Amino acid sequence: MSREPYTLLQPEKRRTATIFASPHSGRDYPASFRRSSVLDETTLRSSEDAFVDRLYDCAPEFGAPLLAANFPRAYVDLNRAPDELDPALIKGVARRRHNPRIASGLGVIPRVVAQAREIRQGKISLVEARRRLRNCYHPYHDRLKRLVEETEQAFGQVILFDCHSMPHEALVSTSYAYDSRPEIVLGDRYGAACAAPIIDEVERIFRAAGLRVSRNLPFAGAYVTQQYGWPSLGRHAIQIEIDRSLYMDETRVEPRADFEEFRTLMRGIVSDLVRLGEGRVRLAAE
Repeated sequence: MSREPYTLLQPEKRRTATIFASPHSGRDYPASFRRSSVLDETTLRSSEDAFVDRLYDCAPEFGAPLLAANFPRAYVDLNRAPDELDPALIKGVARRRHNPRIASGLGVIPRVVAQAREIRQGKISLVEARRRLRNCYHPYHDRLKRLVEETEQAFGQVILFDCHSMPHEALVSTSYAYDSRPEIVLGDRYGAACAAPIIDEVERIFRAAGLRVSRNLPFAGAYVTQQYGWPSLGRHAIQIEIDRSLYMDETRVEPRADFEEFRTLMRGIVSDLVRLGEGRVRLAAE
């Protein structure tokens, strides 16, 4: 496993209140974790937001930082609260009131990957769970928190983009809600995590790039948007979900042949998103 739990790409000069973060694109699987899993490598990777960090790694060129986890979501899920521990996976964890994420095996230490496939047989110790949180979870969130505080101090506001991908079939159960299936889902917790003028602009940017966009269904944002999005304090957080089939082969977990074309499209989008943090939307949001 990498010595550092995350990679932080910083611009030569910060020019924007915009921050990009990719908590689920890590692909550094500890050898002991792979050995303990009953899944093959490709299946184990099915919960990754594979290559999402590469779609946003141009951000520093435009003056914004990108924080990306190096470890995978199957090992520690950064978009969960640190106390969302699964008693079905971790020895010594007391059962708590019903939590649908924990019940489905998707707590902060996941029990399953995509399609509810069990990662391992048997439980891990509470000591192991706490070690993962200490070595991976807390360093990432400590750094993200500092980025938010530094940005707020320098620019008077924060626009955090929490960058994710979604399986192509993720929207099947909610297809009734769309005239056409969206390729981008923006989550702002139904307005609780971001001021309306800002997310309106974000939606406009994606639509102008030719992509179909919806909001909050079925992904409204989870722990990151809840923790860091406080519009009344000038802190805005938006979760971005991109249909994986636009740029990767989901079965093989490999970039599509035209990956670089989509990456070029995203480069223009990232450039526009960065500009949102340069002050032009601020007065409209206040």
